[in-house]
Amino acid sequence: MGRLTGRIAIVTGAASGIGAASAKLFADEGASVLAVDLPGTAIDSIHAGNPAIATFAADITGDEAPRNIVAATLAKFGAIDILFNNAGVSGRAFVEEMTDEHWDRVNGVNLRAMFRICREAIPALKIRAKEKGRARIVNTASVMAFDTDFGLAAYAASKAGVGGLTRTLALELGKFGITANYVCPGAIYSGMTRANFDNPEIRAVWEKKAALRRLGQPIDIARGALLLASDEADFITGHELVVDGGLTLRT
Repeated sequence: MGRLTGRIAIVTGAASGIGAASAKLFADEGASVLAVDLPGTAIDSIHAGNPAIATFAADITGDEAPRNIVAATLAKFGAIDILFNNAGVSGRAFVEEMTDEHWDRVNGVNLRAMFRICREAIPALKIRAKEKGRARIVNTASVMAFDTDFGLAAYAASKAGVGGLTRTLALELGKFGITANYVCPGAIYSGMTRANFDNPEIRAVWEKKAALRRLGQPIDIARGALLLASDEADFITGHELVVDGGLTLRT
């Protein structure tokens, strides 16, 4: 029996990378999944033929997106056990040169949209937790939630915000049987980073930084999210799960 048998999950950013790997892994472990990503992405084709995964094309920053995503999940599956807020964007600019549009886009996707989807899903999660004894929120942050690099003011601020939001959700929702945790990926070879890591010199630098001497793969983060979504995490909440291959062991 799968670790998520009978569970119903929402996974955002599910057209590629960590989100696609997580939607598939959750489905392989028995969950029914609503996989969400932008219109025009591979959201439909990448999960084609998987009967456990329904797809939903939406810009999560849209005014009606949270309501529509939750409504679509309830209409298709009847409940929500797991909300995995994984969608995110990056980008580099020095603070002195950063535009308002850059700041707003990164924080709008990575933090504001996450907050709004959580807020919309909480009533359904409370109902499910009352029925089943548990429900889960898992959010994707980054090791840049507690570290940083040149040009990452907007990204690092948004990911630190994910940590603060998630810890507060854990405190507020614990009495209802809902856990809230966040996973912090390190250097992961995914759609967001492929252009950089396809450069052998850049790849070699980041592989050398990690204790395990390799880049992470989307499945590595999906497995971390699975742990936090599963019954094994019943007494884990407000937790920052670093999945970085030992990247941040050294200063």
